[in-house]
Amino acid sequence: MNHLLPLLILTTIVVAEEKKPAAVAEERKPTLSPATIERLMNDMVWVEGGSFTMGTDLESASSHEKPAHTVTLSGFHIGKHEVSQALFEELMGWNVSYFPAPDHPVNNVSWWNIQLFLDRLNAVTGKTFRLPTEAEWEYAAKGGQKSKSYRFSGSNVIDEVAWYAGNSGKRPHPCGKKKPNELGLYDMTGNLWEYCHDDIVTKPYPTVERTNPVQGTLTKPFSTQMKVTRGGGFEYEADESEVFRRDGATPNVRLPDIGFRLVRVGEKK
Repeated sequence: MNHLLPLLILTTIVVAEEKKPAAVAEERKPTLSPATIERLMNDMVWVEGGSFTMGTDLESASSHEKPAHTVTLSGFHIGKHEVSQALFEELMGWNVSYFPAPDHPVNNVSWWNIQLFLDRLNAVTGKTFRLPTEAEWEYAAKGGQKSKSYRFSGSNVIDEVAWYAGNSGKRPHPCGKKKPNELGLYDMTGNLWEYCHDDIVTKPYPTVERTNPVQGTLTKPFSTQMKVTRGGGFEYEADESEVFRRDGATPNVRLPDIGFRLVRVGEKK
């Protein structure tokens, strides 16, 4: 299973539909309560920078998940949980998630919807939030400098850390109900696939060491290129959910098994 092939067909169908939530959101002034902002800031986990092995050399991996190579990253803050429906709806004024529930991760939002959410979140908080780069996402999922080299994010036993095809009942679950990984991050494997900032490239990774890599640019986020999704989702099997697995989605499509997680730019405090 993957999103790549069906999304090539869906791209033109979803473009017109994409405009409706944004239009609804324009009718109200974005706002967040002080309590929500405090919870949001407390939810951000500092990930110490360093070098790690990205990708894999396993025979079972796809060609675009190979080869294993060294990446070096600066430190960053990342959300302990996937963004909840409660946070999204309070800021945006709408929530079209499947399986609606405030404590569930928001889904059925496109990469472009997320860019609007980020613009408004940054305006309300005075901070700089964005999606993680793919390298940041994988580094955090693997546990950063605390990594124990697990197959999944936080364990070699997927049922301990993830809602996936074997236990989800074909639906997402509340944020943070499984065991966290080495950094205290929840649901990096399973529950929902998570958008990253990067454009997806389906050729093998470069073999040279890279520092703070990003495919595309962080300064022009409204790209039309397909975007990376990581982490696996509630309808995916264990062998489709390993921490190195990659998928992708067009930036205008909305699906019930894709959500997102925040990164905050700034020094450790």
